[in-house]
Amino acid sequence: MVPTIVPVQTSSVLPKTATVVIIGGGVVGLNAALTLAERNISVVVIEKGQIAGEQSSRNLGWVRKTNRFADDVPLAVASDRLWSEMNERVDGEVGYRQAGIMFLSNSDAQIELQKKWLKSVEHLNLDSKIISAKEVDELVPHGQGHWAGALYTPSDGRAEPTLASSAIAKAAIKKGVVIVTQCAARHLDIRNGQVYGVETEKGKISCEQVLLAGGFWSRRFLGNLGISLPSLPLICSVFKTKPMKGPTEIAVGAGNFSFRKHIDGGYIITQRGKLDAPMTLDHLLLGSKYWEQLKAQRSFLNITFGKYFFQDLLTAKKWSKDSVTQFEKVRMMDPLANESLNQDALLNLQAAWPMFKHVEIENTWAGMIDVTPDSNPVIDSIDHIQGLTIATGFSGHGFGTSPAAGYLAADLISQQQPIIDPTPYSFKRL
Repeated sequence: MVPTIVPVQTSSVLPKTATVVIIGGGVVGLNAALTLAERNISVVVIEKGQIAGEQSSRNLGWVRKTNRFADDVPLAVASDRLWSEMNERVDGEVGYRQAGIMFLSNSDAQIELQKKWLKSVEHLNLDSKIISAKEVDELVPHGQGHWAGALYTPSDGRAEPTLASSAIAKAAIKKGVVIVTQCAARHLDIRNGQVYGVETEKGKISCEQVLLAGGFWSRRFLGNLGISLPSLPLICSVFKTKPMKGPTEIAVGAGNFSFRKHIDGGYIITQRGKLDAPMTLDHLLLGSKYWEQLKAQRSFLNITFGKYFFQDLLTAKKWSKDSVTQFEKVRMMDPLANESLNQDALLNLQAAWPMFKHVEIENTWAGMIDVTPDSNPVIDSIDHIQGLTIATGFSGHGFGTSPAAGYLAADLISQQQPIIDPTPYSFKRL
């Protein structure tokens, strides 16, 4: 099954021209579109499937600064402000609640790692802090876990992936953005190192600037242009309960489960300690760039060899503007949820908070995550192709920073003072 997304009335007709064309109708691209439209810049968004049909609606909805790399925190801080203003900005409900996030520790060694992170971000003046086991029980009552303590950030929060992208898209449309769904971008019209338009399955649209915000698909699109963006796929399985009485409004993560309250009173739950890692050809091509990550996180990866490898092996890596592409053949990447991981998460959660023993599961799904070698995204222009900017590779935590990420991409495109220092997101670092 897939999450139920609030529908958006989009266009079936591709305009002939726009100042900016955004490839990808996910939450980052839509935030960029809204920001550009607020600056009276003509924008067309093209999406091969439906708005937020992939990872933008399938993520956990956490909006966090906690446990981000120090150079990534300013983007999260800027996003906090933008999320807090979002309902008013879009005149709709995005589900944002600043209810806090807590990362539990079951050993003193884990507490020391949390203290190490706190030390790395102390110059940023966050409200993150280490709390005791007693404080955990007070903030998240009725538990039976034996925790050494937790890392808690009261100013972190959550928003609803199935609401946010739709509300942002509707606001962008009201501002003049044209969103065309079921329209795959095939190629760019590049002459003398300058973008002049986008070739799509519905014809060409002329433009001055292109923002590629294609998530998992960005590596493939750029590869056809001779640009190598290192990213590898991971699959996160998730399930949602029906409304129930829960222990807290705080989002909680432990070593082998996490949960957070949904706006309707249910809970979003996952096995936080395990992700599926299907092998692809890119693992052989890019593996050396990920060696440090693999050494540190091997225990978190359920590495498998099977259909994804052979599907990827048979997929064209080069094509012309007149070719039917993989983007048209796969309108929505919809990986199967790993029910074993979901069941494991539920059992682990029930052992820690018995009130979850009688939950009714409403829906399960999985999402494909594109991970870069350092887990930071790329938000940058491409030097040798004037007019091309990319915002991709968010490594599973892009939803939370999407308002500022889209804003930063819009700043780069419109040559305005960036909302934050873009240096950590440069393409050249990879």
